[in-house]
Amino acid sequence: MLVRVSGRSRHHRTVDFDERRNCVRLIEQRLLPHTFKVVSIPDHVATAAAIRDMVVRGAGAIGATAAYGLAQGARAFGGRGLTGFTRHVERVFQTLAAARPTAVDLVNAMIQVRERMQSGTTVTERQRLALAAARAFADEDVAHCEALGRQGASLIREGMRVLTHCNAGWLAFVDIGTATAPLYAAQAEGRNFHVFCDETRPRCQGASLTAWELAQQGISHQIIADNAAGHLMQRGEIDLVIVGSDRVLGRTGEVANKIGTYTKAVLAAHHGIPFYVAIPLSTIDWNLRRGRDIPIEEREEAEVLGAWGVTTSVSRSGKAIRRYVRIANPTSGARNPGFDVTPAELITGIITPAGVFPPGELWGRRLELGGAFRPA
Repeated sequence: MLVRVSGRSRHHRTVDFDERRNCVRLIEQRLLPHTFKVVSIPDHVATAAAIRDMVVRGAGAIGATAAYGLAQGARAFGGRGLTGFTRHVERVFQTLAAARPTAVDLVNAMIQVRERMQSGTTVTERQRLALAAARAFADEDVAHCEALGRQGASLIREGMRVLTHCNAGWLAFVDIGTATAPLYAAQAEGRNFHVFCDETRPRCQGASLTAWELAQQGISHQIIADNAAGHLMQRGEIDLVIVGSDRVLGRTGEVANKIGTYTKAVLAAHHGIPFYVAIPLSTIDWNLRRGRDIPIEEREEAEVLGAWGVTTSVSRSGKAIRRYVRIANPTSGARNPGFDVTPAELITGIITPAGVFPPGELWGRRLELGGAFRPA
């Protein structure tokens, strides 16, 4: 996606790799929308921390980051024996897999890298194959998002008002995004529409990231408080909801996504508003049998009890100062589940690179949609 910084536009991917330095390169998303910065992550442990601490976030982006992280860890091995190398790669795999337990793209991406490495007969060859596989996953993520745009563009009609939740845009993937892909495709086809961005408490990715993306793209939009969506639906001011997902169960069509998605799906169903989920194929989990088995990440209570922002003051270098401010009662604690699970019956359709399908049809189309990944 083109990013305008200091008056100049330049294409950036959310996730990339510096082969010479063996570094994963990431857009530091915690600084957006106030500061645009690309950071280099030096080793797989730091890459896992970047995923856990949400330097990078979003299904496809953390999948690509994990794929590159596994290649990064494999390339750091200094020995020659395949047995020791295999043990080392497994440790790297487990370190990265533990970073964000709800998202399945992370594990699926590393499984692909690990499997493609196996054809190598030496450590050096497997290291080379690991990086090639990670790059292939990143490129496939972009191709899937491009295809999602083509599949979903017709859903965005002239004058439509669309609700999004959290950020399933370019920043959540290597490029283009999922929930935003139909919007960008419809814009390219000349249609005018308006987007309401849920702020998406507690980290406010809708207000800070989706709104920033849409502003960069020149798409009409407004930020709304999470609790305002029902009011707008009741007054007929929302025509369509499109969200992303961190895990979709291929057997049941249940969808795990940022906390608050289930609430929006219930409201949309009550008001007869179509509710779509846009995903790449790597987001489908063909193994779990029910939504209750999806691990739901419990994040730090500080995210609920306060907020990050920039002050009107500036540092000596002239940059805005980023600070955390406590907004809750000082003696209170908080619960902070990061995700919820939306039942299939509340979902109108799943937008995939292969087409738009009712959630109950995924299992019957599993060969068409990439088959079943083997468990990690």
